Parts: sequence; structure tokens; C-alpha cells
Amino acid sequence: MHTAAVSEIKASLSEYLGKVKAGEDILITERGRPIARIVPLHREGQIAGQLEHLEKRGLVKIGSGGLPDDFWSMSRPLDSGAAGVSALLEEREDGR
Repeated sequence: MHTAAVSEIKASLSEYLGKVKAGEDILITERGRPIARIVPLHREGQIAGQLEHLEKRGLVKIGSGGLPDDFWSMSRPLDSGAAGVSALLEEREDGR
């Protein structure tokens, strides 16, 4: 969590909002005493909420959503025996 005085927030609001958008909490102080906290809004949807909870516990890291430039030209991993499809179908049957 980043700490900033009211005067810092007023002078650099866009910078601090960028940090909040990136997932960081900002503690606002006045004369050295905490008075408020700016926190990012929860991601919408149940799965996103669960992922956010796991990320806070340090169990997963939510990606930026970007792909490497060479992603589409990379070779695909082999899936002998269609293990991926089998696992997906099994999850569907279990209702997950």
C-alpha cells in the first residue's frame, strides 16, 4: 500500500489513479494521520472475484491480458490423447 499526503494527491491525482487502476491501494494522510484510502473497485463477475481473492492470498497472479508479440507464431504444445478435452468434459459433467 502506498501512502500519500493530501497535497501529493492534489498535485498528482492522475498518477495515483493510475496506481489504483493497476491494483494498488493508496492511503491518504493529512498532517501524518491517515484519513482515507483509495482502493480499486472489485472486478465484475464471480470468477474475477474469486481470482482477486486468490491473488490477495498470493496463490495466483492475474495477468495483464496482453500476449507476447510472437504468440501466434509459437509452436503449439502436443496434447497426446486429448487430455485437455477429457479434463474439460469431466469438469462439465461435474457441474464445475
